[in-house]
Amino acid sequence: MRLSALREAGRTPSLPLRIELEDGAGAAELRLDSLLRVLPGQRYVGAANWRGRPVLAKLLVGGKAARHFQREREGVRLLAEQGLTTPLLLADGLKDGEGGWLLFEFLDNAQSLWEAWRAVEGQPLLCAEQEAVIGEALVAIAQLHAKGLWQEDLHLDNLLRHDGRLYLIDGAGIRAEVPGQPLSRKQVLENLGVFFAQLPAGLDPYLEELLVHYLLANGEHALPLEALQKEIAKVRRWRVRDLMKKIARDCSLFSVLKGPFGLRAVRREQESVLEPLLADPDAFIAKGHIYKTGGAATVARVELDGRPLVVKRYNIKNLLHWLKRFWRPSRAWASWREGNRLDFLGIATPRPLAVVERRWLWLRGPAFLITDYLAGQDIIARFKPYLDQPEGGGLPPETDLAALDRLFAALVRERISHGDLKGHNLFWQEQGEGGQWALIDLDAMHRHSHQASFARAYARDRARFLRNWPQHSALHQLLDERLPRVPAHPPR
Repeated sequence: MRLSALREAGRTPSLPLRIELEDGAGAAELRLDSLLRVLPGQRYVGAANWRGRPVLAKLLVGGKAARHFQREREGVRLLAEQGLTTPLLLADGLKDGEGGWLLFEFLDNAQSLWEAWRAVEGQPLLCAEQEAVIGEALVAIAQLHAKGLWQEDLHLDNLLRHDGRLYLIDGAGIRAEVPGQPLSRKQVLENLGVFFAQLPAGLDPYLEELLVHYLLANGEHALPLEALQKEIAKVRRWRVRDLMKKIARDCSLFSVLKGPFGLRAVRREQESVLEPLLADPDAFIAKGHIYKTGGAATVARVELDGRPLVVKRYNIKNLLHWLKRFWRPSRAWASWREGNRLDFLGIATPRPLAVVERRWLWLRGPAFLITDYLAGQDIIARFKPYLDQPEGGGLPPETDLAALDRLFAALVRERISHGDLKGHNLFWQEQGEGGQWALIDLDAMHRHSHQASFARAYARDRARFLRNWPQHSALHQLLDERLPRVPAHPPR
């Protein structure tokens, strides 16, 4: 096939694809065997074979192909000229009306630092294994900055381990200030803000410790911690806004179908696995273990190919209830939105997998939320053995209390109110040597733009949480002392 035919190939073209390309040695066939990244109708990246050699192919088509090709090739050139480790560009070409292509050496069995991070992210914050991954990345970033370059889309997936070396990839994101001369402090802080904003916010207290890895490799500038924290916060706010847009549209992360008779949004990597459940959630609920039924919601644990999941159906109780609900986003959608927000922010919650709304000519009816199953005790059950203990003894372990401190600190930091903080909505999750509290039942959750409105909502959340235990109990008094109080107007 011709390269330009990829414009119509969609997101999942049938593989292998055989594409005629031409370099200085003449025409030859590229066999594309697998796809790693796809931007439909624009960019296809995958493992391929070229003239009998395995390569990583970047194929660019569509109206922006020439611009993307030039940016990628220029970035690769900058990395190579500055002696930075990057995969070798073996061949490239650009043809009017067809598109552009770049073929790189294939790093067999390479591991991205993102994959390395995923393997250790469940361990206690900044354990030795986590620090090793982040430190390795920061050394590479420092070396990049020392040469006057930065990676615009800086994240762990653009750093590959291979044969004991760390490779910088994605030349399209490489930018230069003055090649060969260290970056300015302003640009360093902005770029490090992009990097740290993609790590869990729980690591923020360790920023100064982590920066040592960077400064040992590039000590050109003093890096004020407060300035870096402002950059991180700015990027995080932007990334959350971007995610909130993506959950509602078809993109690389989510598959979204909208129409007059329904809405379906699902994590793209889960779509094929969840298809039987998405097709008939009611049938799975009927066969599942019912936690709650009737009224406004039905909740069930279901099995899909041996995998436990939770399905929550938001019911329409009667005509009056429908008249109140049909015109606004469903509570299932609110839970989908806030669950993705929490998951992105690193605040524990069952991972939202899909949401389905049934509609009639756009008017909303029953809706379904599908999440991972969350095992473990809720906080009422977990703290019950300590409820009647005498003051000063028999209180919950410090690991449980510290995890609660972290949860409330995160809610305060992000200005998020839950709306119904009864004890049955917090579940204990074992994690490494400690654990964490996970939030469920998110349909009343809200992220506040203004401190005053958050302070009022948080005060209600805090009071509702403390009402889980008798006011005179040592447990109630201990939690009342530990949980933060938020002023309506924080000190300037």
